[in-house]
Amino acid sequence: MTFQILLSIAAIVIAASFAIFIYSKFGRTKIINASKEAEKIIDEAKKEAENYRKSAVIAAKEEWYQEKLNFERETQNKRKETEKAEKRLLEKELALDRREQIIIEKEKEVLTKEHNIQNRERIIQAKSERLDQLIKQETDALQQIANLSKDEAKNALMKNLEAEARHEASGLLSKIKEEARAQAEETAREIVLQSIQRCATAHTAETTISVVVIPSEDMKGRIIGREGRNIRAFENLTGVEVIIDDTPETISLSCFDPLRREIARMAMSKLVSDGRIHPARIEEVVKNAQKELDLAIKNAGEEITLELGIIGLSPEIIKYLGKMRFRTSYGQNLLQHSKEVSYLSALLAQELGLDSVTARRAGLLHDLGKVADLNIEGPHAQIGAELAMKFGENETIVNTIGAHHEEIKPTTPYAFVVEIADSISGSRPGARRETIEAYIKRLKTLEEIAASFNGVERVFAIQAGREIRVMVQPEKISDYEAEDLARNIARRIEKETQYPGQIKITVIREKRAIELAK
Repeated sequence: MTFQILLSIAAIVIAASFAIFIYSKFGRTKIINASKEAEKIIDEAKKEAENYRKSAVIAAKEEWYQEKLNFERETQNKRKETEKAEKRLLEKELALDRREQIIIEKEKEVLTKEHNIQNRERIIQAKSERLDQLIKQETDALQQIANLSKDEAKNALMKNLEAEARHEASGLLSKIKEEARAQAEETAREIVLQSIQRCATAHTAETTISVVVIPSEDMKGRIIGREGRNIRAFENLTGVEVIIDDTPETISLSCFDPLRREIARMAMSKLVSDGRIHPARIEEVVKNAQKELDLAIKNAGEEITLELGIIGLSPEIIKYLGKMRFRTSYGQNLLQHSKEVSYLSALLAQELGLDSVTARRAGLLHDLGKVADLNIEGPHAQIGAELAMKFGENETIVNTIGAHHEEIKPTTPYAFVVEIADSISGSRPGARRETIEAYIKRLKTLEEIAASFNGVERVFAIQAGREIRVMVQPEKISDYEAEDLARNIARRIEKETQYPGQIKITVIREKRAIELAK
């Protein structure tokens, strides 16, 4: 029994020991597995952290690279702008240097010419004193030899000396004139050609007739109306003559007033397109056309001021500018002419160192008087100056408008600039047209003026009146007197006639010596 108990205890101890062994073995395995799992998790966390770190580094590098590109791009743009600004400054400095050099050269030329003139004056003074001595000597000699009275001898001497002095003065004047003309023509030609080449506007030749297209020949009868009541109502309301002839599908509107003709054209076009034509409808359409034309005039004035960059004009002046669109001068559209004069004035002012804005403004307004009301009397330059003063323009603009045809004394250089620009615009080929009667009359007048001078043998107006050839008698006109004759003819033509552009006067003096050998 005791042995069984001992055996049982031993079995229990063995079983317990075995259980303890088994438990300790499996627990260690779990611990090892858990450690491995923890290490694995730690490794994955480290790898993930490393990946996040690399991603963050890559993103930071990309952002830095992008910032670097933006910075380099901005730096390059600023560098280009700086280079352009430096280039513009350099060009301006070079231009200023050239102008300064030109001014210095011109000052030297002026000083040289003044010195030459002073020398010539001293020479003339010396010659004058010498002539006085010769007059006295010749007077004494004539009284002793010819037994003439003092007055008779004096008259004879005065004639001789006057001819001699005139001859010498003509030679001296011709030389000075040629030197000044050579310099002035070169500079003026350069300035004018530069301005013309930079400005060219279209010219439109207006007529006194507007044509309206109609859809069919039946429309002509509807326009005339029963016993002509429609056409009479239309003519009375518009002041325009309606011409209906055999021309297919067209009618003509004739009137010397372009504003009335435009109202009539707009009204007739609406009546034709609408189809309802009777006196009441005609009156309604004509009133609407008048309103539309007033709006078109206002818009035209505003458009030209915006195009030229002119600000501060009063609404009344803008309205006058809009009316220029429907006015002509010598066949040249007045608004286009004023626009061209404005551009040319600004360009000439820039070349001469004047304010181009003032010149552009004066050029646009120089013909303001041509669209003034009929109840205002006077030359158009004077009327334009009065209107400009009335609507608040400054004194420079007012004087420039009034003096651009030399009807009043110019007090500002802009008057000469606008006068030159006006002449350029009017004398351009094709800008203005002239009737055959006026053309023939002008040629005849030019020939008569040239032929009225003493010593002129024959006169020919050539090149459409742009040049006059004057043949003189060589025994009556000397070489120096020929130059005086050309100058006197030019001055008289300028005073007595009106013409576009300029006229060249060529005096031809031919001396032929003929002898027969027998």
